[in-house]
This record gives sequence, structure tokens and C-alpha cells, in this order.
Amino acid sequence: METLRTERLILRELRLEDINDFFDYAKNPNVSLELSGWEPYFTNKVKALGFLKSYVAKNDTWAVALRDNGKVIGHIKIYPDENRGKYSERNGAKLLTYALSEDYWGRGYMTEAVKQVVKYFFDKMRVELLTVFHIPSNVRSKRVIEKCGFQYEATIKQGFKNYDGQVFDCIIYSIVKSDYYLE
Repeated sequence: METLRTERLILRELRLEDINDFFDYAKNPNVSLELSGWEPYFTNKVKALGFLKSYVAKNDTWAVALRDNGKVIGHIKIYPDENRGKYSERNGAKLLTYALSEDYWGRGYMTEAVKQVVKYFFDKMRVELLTVFHIPSNVRSKRVIEKCGFQYEATIKQGFKNYDGQVFDCIIYSIVKSDYYLE
């Protein structure tokens, strides 16, 4: 996984040594429930470490770290968009998800990070389509998505089920490589 840099951030592979920072933001119910649907079970670092290990093993998740002090304030994960079927298997479509510490909401950090990841995947990884989604109540994520150039594609009724079985609509956005270069 290539390290990416922005004006204020370093995006690098997520590591087990990031457990303290990861635990700090992942235990927050506002992050875990609203953004990702995680079960708010991160009441201790042992459970959080188990989750972190799964991210590290797949090597598909960037740590979003502050450039000035290295503190990890979130992460971005990207993987094949299974909703696209065979197209996804040929590296044509990827789904992007992210989480950010509530302490850093509203400062443009995630927008800055996602824009850099979009650029990287279109410029270096030969991906043709990127998708992202949010649940209806997550208006902060919606703003990030729109600022990064993604266009509304569809709403899948009851398309997302979180840890406790609650079902939400899934609002899908995408950006096509050819449209990205027209901007």
C-alpha cells in the first residue's frame, strides 16, 4: 500500500502499533454507529485490536494521520465493489469506506484524504469506477462525498444492516474515471 500525502495528512498503511489512536476514535459510539455500523463494543483495547488485526491483515486500509505529529485520526478502506459483480473482479470498481475521530469532524480532513485516495486510484491503480455510500441520517458523510466529486446514483431501500440488525436505506454515489478527468 503506497503512502500518500496531502497538505495536512499522511495516508499510510494501518498498523497494529496504531491501536491506541484507533481505539480512541473507534470506541466513540458517534463514530461506530453513525459512520460504519460497527457494534459499539470497543470498550477495551483487546476487542479493538481484534478488529484492527483484520484490517491490517487485508492490507487495504490507510491510516489517516496528522502530518505534524503522526496521530492517527481515522482510516479509509477500499475494496472491490461487490454490487458491480464481475466488473469489480477485473479491478474496474472499488467501494470506499471511511471513519474519522469525532474530535476532527468539520475541519475538512476527511474530504482532503478522500480526494487524495480518489486521485491515487484513478491515476495509479487503473480503477474505472469508485463508489461510496452513507445512511440517510449521516449528513456529514454526504457532504464529504459530494465535495469529493461523487454523484448520486441510487438509494437502495433497506440496503444496509448494522451490527444489531437495524436496517437502513443505503444512499449510493459513484464517480467514473472519465468524469473525474473532465472536472
